[in-house]
Amino acid sequence: MSSIKKLFLAGVVIIVILIVVVAINTVLLTSKQMAVQPIEAVDLDEEGAVGRFRRVLQFETVSYEDSSKFNAEPFLALHAYLAQAFPKVHTTLEREVIGDYSLLYSWKGSDSSRQPILLMSHIDVVPVDPATRDEWEHPPFGGDLADGLIWGRGTLDIKCGAVGILEAVEFLLTEGFQPSRDIYLAFGHDEEVGGANGNARMAATLKERGVRLEYVIDEGGILGEDLLPGIAVPVAYVAVAEKGYLDLTLTAQGTGGHSSMPPPQTAVGIVAAAIQELESNPFPSQLGGATGLMLDYLGPEMAIAQRMVISNRWLFGPLIKRQFAESLSTNAIIRTTTAATMMEGGIARNVLPTRARAVVNFRMLPGHTSAQVLEHVQATVNDFRVEYGESGKTWEAPAVSDTESVAFKTLQRTIGEVFPGVLVAPFITTGATDSRKYGEITENTFRFIPTRLNNESLTLLHGVNERIAVENYLEIIRFFIQQIRNSAG
Repeated sequence: MSSIKKLFLAGVVIIVILIVVVAINTVLLTSKQMAVQPIEAVDLDEEGAVGRFRRVLQFETVSYEDSSKFNAEPFLALHAYLAQAFPKVHTTLEREVIGDYSLLYSWKGSDSSRQPILLMSHIDVVPVDPATRDEWEHPPFGGDLADGLIWGRGTLDIKCGAVGILEAVEFLLTEGFQPSRDIYLAFGHDEEVGGANGNARMAATLKERGVRLEYVIDEGGILGEDLLPGIAVPVAYVAVAEKGYLDLTLTAQGTGGHSSMPPPQTAVGIVAAAIQELESNPFPSQLGGATGLMLDYLGPEMAIAQRMVISNRWLFGPLIKRQFAESLSTNAIIRTTTAATMMEGGIARNVLPTRARAVVNFRMLPGHTSAQVLEHVQATVNDFRVEYGESGKTWEAPAVSDTESVAFKTLQRTIGEVFPGVLVAPFITTGATDSRKYGEITENTFRFIPTRLNNESLTLLHGVNERIAVENYLEIIRFFIQQIRNSAG
């Protein structure tokens, strides 16, 4: 009985300690939101701004994976229109055309000792699937204005960023604003196909000139509404990280012959089995890095029960991971993902394939390298008959930007001033942006343009009936005006 009592008492002590630790961590998880005073909305030429944006949407500046389809004419026509639509920008800033169609602007500041900043976006868009043309309520390149919405390809991804930045600079120049530091504007023409000739060359140009940037702002983060359970107000999701990218080919050879006399497993079967193994054994989930930062920023704004769970991830981590894994969007931010995207093999229905090949796309969390992914694949598949090779573009995940930096705090302040009541949270974007091209000349990359999106409107990106609310577009302009003032005033 004495031993049982000791065990019981020990158990009680452990439970009490756990309760105390959980309670202390819950109390210590305090708000990371910045207390700022909202500013009065800038008085814009709203009709003119909307009209100029609608006109930009009418230029079919489409990027194609098949470079033979590229049409230079709309890009050059857009260049000419921008020069006419934003005269002060084009008489005050230096404009360079890089890679034939990308635009790099330089705005000279008064203090050369301060590091420059770079605001970027892209002027190219993805193609419109001919099969979906009839599903568009308004022409994809019409720039129509209807029901308080601006319609067309590029409204969200992401001509609103490029034109919004130009509107902001034109407005500030009209006011007589002189930046205290150099400001660069970079608008790539081939972001949708990798950015090799656009932002890659612009970044290399700045590096050759010895430019070191305090920060870069690009697309990748949004003003999200109702995206995360427990958060009732909009959240400015500022991506301080993005994933790496790897396309891996899995290939198996077969002997060929008539399908009436098959071997136990054909080349197609070997590759299919390898994919099955990879899908059944995903990379482990983790709650660190940018996702951990997101939880730290949003946890204090949640109800007490959720705050307790988030502040004690050492104990409730499996519960959080399980909940995140239930959604495709949140599952993607807690693990390196595996997606079999292509499969080919065989020449006829009754002929055994002599070769089968699949492509598996991996999006890597920061800290995971392409070499580690290959090791995981080889160990998981564990089949000597499968050969591996990289296919297409590959890049490692950029470093996570510092949320304690002055640059991040400045951005957080701007968001609070322009969007009162909105929470700010770092996170990792699962897509790829051209901002990674500037990793060698800056330590701070923030992917955020305040497009207001929810789970339903997220499907408009690259989709049918892409559109943006007029008021949201005007908010984007006001955001960039204030960000420039805060950074270079």
